[in-house]
Amino acid sequence: MALIDSGSIFILVAIVALPIAGVAFAFAGSALKTLGKGRFAIEQEPPPRSGGLTAPPVSAAVREAEIRQMVEAKSYRRVARGEAALDVEAEVARLLEAQPAPQRLGHDAELREEVRQLVVARNERRMRRGDAPLDVESEVQRQLRDLENLGQ
Repeated sequence: MALIDSGSIFILVAIVALPIAGVAFAFAGSALKTLGKGRFAIEQEPPPRSGGLTAPPVSAAVREAEIRQMVEAKSYRRVARGEAALDVEAEVARLLEAQPAPQRLGHDAELREEVRQLVVARNERRMRRGDAPLDVESEVQRQLRDLENLGQ
């Protein structure tokens, strides 16, 4: 009886397995189309990504309540360290007055915010390329001026 060498066995297995794999691959197309679907599939679009740098506008009452909570927490931490407590009402009033008014060049807040988001996105692309980032506020001002000049 002649012994079969390992090279012949390898070739024989390949000759038998390749047609079987080809047929299985040909009939698997419809199964691949249903992959990821079913009872537990998420069939909705993900929410749009924002730059993460902007928050939706909130009412003045909510803003004041959040500022008050932060000031009260700051006062509590100071007392825990043995320092004098803050006058919460005076500090809240000071912080609310110190809020800068939005700078406008005759544009509404939505346009300013949209331009700001574009500048932030451009900065992210510049940093990925290795370029120096732009100053966001001055670039927003420049672009709004350019828009104003186009309209004239």
